[in-house]
Amino acid sequence: MLKNTFCHVPGVGTATEEKIWATGIPDWDHFKKPYPDGLPQNRIKTIENYIHQSTEHFDAGNPGYFARLLPSNQLWRLFPEFKDSVAYIDIETTGLDFYHKITTIALYDGTSVYWYVNGENLDDFRDDILNYSMIISYNGKCFDVPFIEKYFRIKLNHAHIDLRYVLASLGYKGGLKGCEAALGIDRGNITGIDGYFAVLLWKDYMENRNIKALETLLAYNMEDVVNLERLMVIAYNMNIKNTPFSETHFLETPISPEIPFNADRDTVDRIRRRI
Repeated sequence: MLKNTFCHVPGVGTATEEKIWATGIPDWDHFKKPYPDGLPQNRIKTIENYIHQSTEHFDAGNPGYFARLLPSNQLWRLFPEFKDSVAYIDIETTGLDFYHKITTIALYDGTSVYWYVNGENLDDFRDDILNYSMIISYNGKCFDVPFIEKYFRIKLNHAHIDLRYVLASLGYKGGLKGCEAALGIDRGNITGIDGYFAVLLWKDYMENRNIKALETLLAYNMEDVVNLERLMVIAYNMNIKNTPFSETHFLETPISPEIPFNADRDTVDRIRRRI
């Protein structure tokens, strides 16, 4: 879809982009003289320049160039071309304020799930995230990424698709769990666990050395990142339906990997009785 995109060019919105498509120019390769009637004549030179730059950055595998130019609700266009260098990420913390600490991080790259635990291997995330050029999260621009940057004292310069904004543009709001439910994604035995409960699971693990609490927390954390891939594909396909490329660019629903941890219902029930 990226090579069909013109709305990253300054002064070209999605309405103008649709007019370009309607003139018989579906992609960058077809934007050339003689130009058909109906093109915005005052934008042609600018579009030519940006197509040249875009081709260079596309060939160089640089999603950051496009992420800086596209509106946040249009970043879904980056996904197919750069999905092999995506890190789906989600963090759990001891609280919502930035003076709290990260407890666990889950990372999924479309093939393997990785997990990082405070006091064990959390610092490994700092190097591992550099293996990817793009991040996909839910509300990560406001929470996960700033929290990570402050905690590790690093800067994540990755292109970043925050599904909160992409899904909101499609009418789906109410947090990650609400979007999942509205789109038919079942969390199985993780259902009912939320961010607040994740804090209690970590507390139980630290105070009682209950390994089942940590495993439940990791199962919950990993479910988040695995579901981000499904939500990304769903959102992409829903957006594609509104373009002339709905048949050629449609993506198949991914098969979710097996998560190596399970929620322990005894631990969950015991903590819930104390709330």
